[in-house]
Amino acid sequence: MIIAIDGPSAAGKGTIAGKIAAHFGYAHLDSGALYRAVALALLRAGREPSDAAAAVSAAEELDPEIMNEPAIRDQETGAAASLVAAIPEVRRALVHFQRDFASHPPGGAAGAVIDGRDIGTVVCPQADVKLFITATDEERARRRMLELKGRGEAHDYEEVLSEIQARDQRDIERETAPLKRAADALLLNTTNLDIEAAFQAALDLIKASRDGARSA
Repeated sequence: MIIAIDGPSAAGKGTIAGKIAAHFGYAHLDSGALYRAVALALLRAGREPSDAAAAVSAAEELDPEIMNEPAIRDQETGAAASLVAAIPEVRRALVHFQRDFASHPPGGAAGAVIDGRDIGTVVCPQADVKLFITATDEERARRRMLELKGRGEAHDYEEVLSEIQARDQRDIERETAPLKRAADALLLNTTNLDIEAAFQAALDLIKASRDGARSA
């Protein structure tokens, strides 16, 4: 069983994906963490995220352990990850990892939940269930502000909003695997939902999708 969850940053897809995986006992992969890990490796090596050759090398030699480091969630790492993700060769290097995870979930799990921006369109177009999770720019900026505040980081709201919108534009306009809703993905707008309500809404969509598949 493969569940693909896509959407822009701060829409809640990562948290929802984790809760869905725990609910069903499936393995969970945050694909964005892979790109953040490559970006963090580049930043620590003093290389520019736009340096394609260095980014590809970092992707091919990626140590998965770096995904567990707190710095992977820093604002700077996220911005760099958006640049890294636009490099076609980096995406190709990481797609194999994601597909292998989906086909062979670790720990003998009966399924996999993968969240990102191109899971339902590129990485796992054959996924059994596809969700596209979104929210307004303003609500996503508010959530990101709360996240940053919780980590003791002070940021200006307008600056965070601008960064989110700039990242959306890069993700949508990139030539390779742009952020977009798969034709068969179910839409979930979390703007007015807290995390528990969003999680329940996602479960309802998954159930409806699976019931529909069985009756087809």
